[in-house]
Amino acid sequence: MDADNAEKFVNSCYGWTIQWGQHVFSWIGMSSITSDDADKGSDPGDLGADKDQMDALSYTPTSLSILEVWEANYTGIGRCNQAIENIPKFEGLDPALASRLVGEAKFLRAYYYFNLVRCYGNVPKIARVYTGEEAGQIYEDYSGAPKEEIYALIEEDLIDAASRLPLKSAYEAKDLGRATKGAAQGLLAKVYMYQKKWDECLAACNDVISSGEYDLEPDYALLWRQSTENGPESLFEVEGQNGNEGWGIGGYFVTQGARGQVTDGYNGWGFNTPSDDLEAAYEPGDVRKAGTIYYAGQTLWDGAVVDLAVSNPRYNYKAYSSQTQEANYDSWSSGKNIRILRYGEILLIKAEAENETGGASDAIAALNQVRNRAGLADISPTSQADLRDAIWKERRVELAMEHDRFFDLVRQGRAGEVLRAHGKNFVDGKNEVFPIPQKHIDLSGDRLKQNAGY
Repeated sequence: MDADNAEKFVNSCYGWTIQWGQHVFSWIGMSSITSDDADKGSDPGDLGADKDQMDALSYTPTSLSILEVWEANYTGIGRCNQAIENIPKFEGLDPALASRLVGEAKFLRAYYYFNLVRCYGNVPKIARVYTGEEAGQIYEDYSGAPKEEIYALIEEDLIDAASRLPLKSAYEAKDLGRATKGAAQGLLAKVYMYQKKWDECLAACNDVISSGEYDLEPDYALLWRQSTENGPESLFEVEGQNGNEGWGIGGYFVTQGARGQVTDGYNGWGFNTPSDDLEAAYEPGDVRKAGTIYYAGQTLWDGAVVDLAVSNPRYNYKAYSSQTQEANYDSWSSGKNIRILRYGEILLIKAEAENETGGASDAIAALNQVRNRAGLADISPTSQADLRDAIWKERRVELAMEHDRFFDLVRQGRAGEVLRAHGKNFVDGKNEVFPIPQKHIDLSGDRLKQNAGY
C-alpha cells in the first residue's frame, strides 16, 4: 500500500463532516429547533420535510431528520473504522505520522458516537471493519449496546487520541483545523460532564487550560466571522474550505438565512429562528445578544440590509455568511467553518465541574471570565444550587444556537419542565431521546429495540 495514500483515509473522515445529513438541515432540526432557543421559522406552510415535527416534538420513527442524522453519523463511523484499521498496514509510513492519523480518526469516531448517544441513547457499537464472512456478527452487534458501553468507547478513543495528537501550535499552517490534543481533551471533558464524572471532567478541563494553547476571542461577535476561524478560542471546527471548489458546507448557512430580500447579501430559507424566550434571556448590556440574533430591517456587519418584509422577525447571526466579505463557493456551498468546540465552553464546563466538586471560588472565577468577555459584571452566588443555576443560565446565552441547548436540558434533568413551559409537548420518560429510525429496526430484523414511548 502506497504510504502517500494513508492520509486519504483520514481525510475522508473529515470530509464527511460537511455533508448535508451530518451538520445541516436534519441536525439543525434535532439539535436546535427542538429546544427553547429556536422556532421552526420560515413560512408557516414550509415544513422543511419535518421541521414542524421537530419544533412540536411530534416526530416519529419514520421522520426524515431522525433517519438522516443516524445514517450520517454511522457513515462517518464507518470511515473512521476503515482508517483506524488500515493506516497501520501502510509500509514505509513514518510511525509518528501513522500514530497521529490514527489519533485523528479516533477523535472523529468519538465525536460521531457522542452525537449518536446523545440523540438516541442505546445504539449499535460498531468499532471495527467486518469481513464478508461475518454476517452473523454484524447482526449481533447491530442489535444495540447500552449507552454506558458507547460512552466507554468514546472515552477510550479520546484518551488514546489525546496521547497521539500534537498541540494545536505544533501543526503547520496547511494542517490547521485537524484534530489536536486540546480538541480531544476538550471533548473528553464534555463527555465526562454528560455522565456527571466531575473529577475526571475537571482534570480534562485543566489539561486544556494549562496547555496555554487557547484563550477567549476578545470580541464575541468576531467568533462567527471567517477571519477568526481556527483562532485562539477554537478547539475544533468543521472546515468549510478544503481546496476543492464546490466542496464547501452545503446548505448550513442558506437554510438559516433570512427568508426574503437581503440587499448585497445572501437570503435563505429562514429556518431555525431565535425564539422570543432566547431573546429575553440576555441581561441588559450583554454583547452576545447582538452577536447571536439579527433582525428584520437590520443593516448587518458587512453592509447587507435585511428587508423589513422578510418572513421572520429574528435570524441566527452565528449562521450568517457574508456575500461580499467572506469566501463562498456559491450561494449554496459556503467556505465558512462551523464552530464545534471552543474555549468559552471549556471555561463553563470547568465552572460546572468545580461547583459540583466543592470548588466554588474557582467555579465563580471561570464563570466570570466568560461574563466579562460579554460585557457583564462579576457575580458571586453563595450557594451551590444558586451557582449551578447561574452556570446553566450562562451556558444558554454563551452557547445559544450552537446545537447544545436541547441536550443540555436533558442532561440537567429539567427538559420537561423547561420545554413544556415553552409550549412544547415534552413527555418525561420518552423525549429525552429520539426514536430509533424504523428503517434500521427493520433492517436489523427487529434486533434493534425501539426507545420507550415510540
